Amino acid sequence: MISAVIPTLNAEATLEQTLLSLNGCPLVGEIIVADGQSRDATQRLAENVGAKLCFSEPGRGQQLATGAEAASQDWLLFLHADTVLEPGWESEAEDFMKHFPSDSAAVFRFALDDERFLARVLTFFVRLRTIVFALPYGDQGLLISKKFYNELSGFKPIALMEDVDIIRRIGRLRLTRFNSRAVTSAEKFRREGYIVRPLRNLLTLTLFFCGVSPEKLKIMYR
Repeated sequence: MISAVIPTLNAEATLEQTLLSLNGCPLVGEIIVADGQSRDATQRLAENVGAKLCFSEPGRGQQLATGAEAASQDWLLFLHADTVLEPGWESEAEDFMKHFPSDSAAVFRFALDDERFLARVLTFFVRLRTIVFALPYGDQGLLISKKFYNELSGFKPIALMEDVDIIRRIGRLRLTRFNSRAVTSAEKFRREGYIVRPLRNLLTLTLFFCGVSPEKLKIMYR
């Protein structure tokens, strides 16, 4: 069974759809919302579907780590609060949990809820990055056994790039790519631009690989 862990911070606009896509799934034993002191209806939405609420200081790395600590199931599914797994993901996940080594992890195929040309271009380049560099981001979800997660020492409570950090520790050879899509809200790209935001993300990633601390990157990323 799976513990689904969702970090939130003022996520009322998208959280409900994410929760509803998991609620009632026979593979999901519990939904954990790791909240970073939201001031909107996030906590109420979580309570309405019977999710387990836990709290930490704001920061996705810290929230993911807190949520994982509260998990009681053998498998962990980390999912962003603006991402919905498309129907059919359960069969792929079940097959993975039954037949793949326990020291492996899986991510979903990136997609946006936007069919415009620039959105499709971005989706193509994310797919390329995932295949060539084995470098998915957190908006592609992460399914991993709790045992393997603990062996890796889990998510680090860092200000930014917590997803890249754990993927690097998992390694290419222990990472599986599902065909099922994780469909993420395109609002941030519509708001900031399909060119500006990806370039900003690329700059942040490059600086991280060059050794700039996540704390400094967080200040630049705001």
